[in-house]
Amino acid sequence: MDTIEWFNSDIISTVEFNSTGELLATGDKGGRVVVFQREQESKNQPHRRGEYNVYSTFQSHEPEFDYLKSLEIEEKINKIRWLPQQNAAYFLLSTNDKTVKLWKISERDKRPEGYNLTDEEGRIRDPTTITTLRVPVLRPMDLMVEATPRRIFSNAHTYHINSISVNSDYETYMSTDDLRINLWNLEITNQSFNIVDIKPANLEELTEVITAAEFHPNQCNTFVYSSSKGSIRLCDMRTSALCDNHSKLFEEPEDPSNRSFFSEIISSISDVKFSHSGRYLMTRDYLTVKVWDINMESKPLETYQVHDYLRSKLCSLYENDCIFDKFECVWNGTDSVLMTGSYNNFFRMFDRNTKRDVTLEASRENSKPRAILKPRKVCVGGKRRKDEISVDSLDFSKKILHTAWHPNENIIAVAATNNLYIFQDKVN
Repeated sequence: MDTIEWFNSDIISTVEFNSTGELLATGDKGGRVVVFQREQESKNQPHRRGEYNVYSTFQSHEPEFDYLKSLEIEEKINKIRWLPQQNAAYFLLSTNDKTVKLWKISERDKRPEGYNLTDEEGRIRDPTTITTLRVPVLRPMDLMVEATPRRIFSNAHTYHINSISVNSDYETYMSTDDLRINLWNLEITNQSFNIVDIKPANLEELTEVITAAEFHPNQCNTFVYSSSKGSIRLCDMRTSALCDNHSKLFEEPEDPSNRSFFSEIISSISDVKFSHSGRYLMTRDYLTVKVWDINMESKPLETYQVHDYLRSKLCSLYENDCIFDKFECVWNGTDSVLMTGSYNNFFRMFDRNTKRDVTLEASRENSKPRAILKPRKVCVGGKRRKDEISVDSLDFSKKILHTAWHPNENIIAVAATNNLYIFQDKVN
């Protein structure tokens, strides 16, 4: 298990493994992207495989100012999405509130020497001194990892971008803000197609906003988006160019006996993810994680309580704004286990087969190499056992909003404010 620490401007805002799991990228509030690479196994130290070390760090976004609206545009990275690797270089998309960038990360371990028209320092040579023709050669050099912006997709969003998703055709991707979803070609930066627009003619009639969107993992025409009203809409781009009419609507009607002032806030969906198989959808709202079968709209297949003990604390969570926290959720590689974050640096895992769940903590004490995570329990009121923590002593400033799961191994990355924890199954 590794732990990597940042400072305050560097609160981690997104975490993402690439499609092989060899690289892990994080974005932070300061607009930086840090890419970690997994150690290769060596004969002398076979147990070292799995450790992630810094591979590349670059400034992806800078703070900007919108002069027309007199608004500052934060540099904070909202989302990172990797593209599948096609050659020796890696490509990733990163976005802040307004601009998506496509970055190329490549290695250089050779440099050309022996130019004819310039000297080794790059100065132009006097043509009269050139008497022989030299053949340039490549000489070995120390490995350099370079990050270069290949495309910048800007000026297409009036509202803040909350998610990006790469299509399974690997030619297009979509970017989503509060009211619209745009479809881009990865090669074309000066135009995008608006595929969803829920903005009413009169903004006073606005009843919901889009909170997240994702493409189906293998059907390039299908995508879903979730809303602040707790509904998920599945859309098919073959039916019409503008997908304002959804194909399927997944929504669980609220139990009237549970209705309260906070009902609408806690039913807002903060994240939606297709399973790797494409058969299921996972959604995260404030208190629960739900799994939906895309062939059954009437009700969720499974509902898991993340931190039901907070139901009695909604009033104070509203006052300190924590009730608006946007927790993400992830599947493991086989779609059998779900993971999502909570407060007090706790994160939760739910096994869909055994129906067992566990609360684990990302903390300094657990961050020693080969440390085994002990399950944590939260007790409400009454007597407290030795190993339990009282709901009243939870620290709401320590929250795990962003997590990632290795695509085919039991390795997870957990962002706890400005620390990144990487846990893995113990090696035999």
